Amino acid sequence: MKNIRQQKILDLIAQNIITTQDDLQEQLEALGFKVTQSTVSRDIKDLRIVKSQDKDGIYRYLVAEKNTESRRDRNHFEEVFSRACVGVTYSLNTVVIKCYSGMASGACVAVDHLFSDMVLGSLAGDDTILAITAGERESIVLTERLKKLI
Repeated sequence: MKNIRQQKILDLIAQNIITTQDDLQEQLEALGFKVTQSTVSRDIKDLRIVKSQDKDGIYRYLVAEKNTESRRDRNHFEEVFSRACVGVTYSLNTVVIKCYSGMASGACVAVDHLFSDMVLGSLAGDDTILAITAGERESIVLTERLKKLI
């Protein structure tokens, strides 16, 4: 029952703006869960839910771990890329990334992590990365984004 309730809490937080534990408790009770305030409080702690400002500026409950880890990882990979790379260009569906000697492999991991939705595949040498995209338009967009990181 606890796992079902906690999954429902995650669903409620994802689908609704919930600003207090009382709101969450009421919504759970409306769904047939008999919960106390202390149970809701423990669930919030277990699920690593925090009250934070959303993209619209509203303070509400959000799942902290995913948002925090994701941003921390992104910052790390952006820094790795920016320290390793010296230039980016493209030709058709291939983006060529020039790096300091010996640093292409780490920068390639960063590209794969940051732009996995845009890169079909990548290959790193000692100081060069080849990133293959679906087409020239995608290469242009990827090149522009990578240049902003350097």
